[in-house]
Amino acid sequence: MASTDQPARAVRAHYTDDTIRVYQAYSPSIAEPALAAGTFVPPFKRERMTWIKPSFLWMAYRCGYARKPDQEKVLAIDITRDGFHWALAHAALSHFVADVHGDRETWSASVKASPVRVQWDPERGLRHQPLAHRSIQIGLRGDAVRRYIDEWITEISDVTEVMHAVGDLVDEGRTAEASALLPVERPYPLPDDLVAHLRAD
Repeated sequence: MASTDQPARAVRAHYTDDTIRVYQAYSPSIAEPALAAGTFVPPFKRERMTWIKPSFLWMAYRCGYARKPDQEKVLAIDITRDGFHWALAHAALSHFVADVHGDRETWSASVKASPVRVQWDPERGLRHQPLAHRSIQIGLRGDAVRRYIDEWITEISDVTEVMHAVGDLVDEGRTAEASALLPVERPYPLPDDLVAHLRAD
């Protein structure tokens, strides 16, 4: 069940008229070349699925406030809204929904054929606790990874220090101060066709 002021499934993000911000965490060996190049370059592997997340707090949960091995650097990646919409329009849901897919065979075929996968996971609080509403995770592979790297990315910035600062304040019980450091994330206005396609609210 959603909280009274949050829809169960809605994209929440930091965005402008032209871009939307997503997050990824990597080891310095991948993150530092990406920061220097302004996009992902080797040793980043294009052939692997890569997951992008618009939620800072879900990224914090996933990387343990940048304390987990191989996730010591947290990157904020600004991508074009056109690219973001392309990804969502070409996405397959990672879970079966009878009203959408009809049968499991149809769903399985769509997952295999799609270059993008979407799943709705419980959003997380400052202490990584699951919340009532959900956060979107977007997995890119194949042509979607190529487009992401070569066409969609407009800027990459290092937000590791902010991630560490928030985590340290939470550890000290200073949650109000930690909350004040969080980026402002607003409900993102998805086109109606994408709302239906993604089973968003």
